[in-house]
Amino acid sequence: MGLPNSHDYLHHFPEFVKIFGGKAFDHGTAYHAEDFAAAALWLPPGVQPDEDALIELIRTTVSEDRQEHLWSVLEQIESYHPAEPYWYLPLIGVDPTQQRKGYGSSLMKQVLARCDQEGTFAYLESSNPENISLYARHGFEILGMIQVGTMPPIIPMLRKPQR
Repeated sequence: MGLPNSHDYLHHFPEFVKIFGGKAFDHGTAYHAEDFAAAALWLPPGVQPDEDALIELIRTTVSEDRQEHLWSVLEQIESYHPAEPYWYLPLIGVDPTQQRKGYGSSLMKQVLARCDQEGTFAYLESSNPENISLYARHGFEILGMIQVGTMPPIIPMLRKPQR
């Protein structure tokens, strides 16, 4: 999101999560594993984050010098979203003490099985290079890389329905 220090991150990130993936709760597509050791917010086809609220949050919480880079990143991300209907994974996370136990995989398998059944794509952007191999194991393919200024790289990934 472009918040450079831990205080701003801890203060504003919960609102970002609500705006970016909160509609998963409305659609019953927010999942958790092992007493909330891991969570994934999936948005079904046709459901997108609240763009107006996201723009307002960025305008009011991100310094002007970082906003220019962030707008560029968001514009590039939009260009990678598929034209076909798709399930979108805006957020997935596993408690660092619980990583490498299969929780992330289990949270992905539920929706990916549904994608295969329905013949629907799945799409995500990874901000953590360490997660690329996890997504690849589940059939996601790298579409490109987005990096602007000092922002961390973003890797858009697409998974076609599998038989």
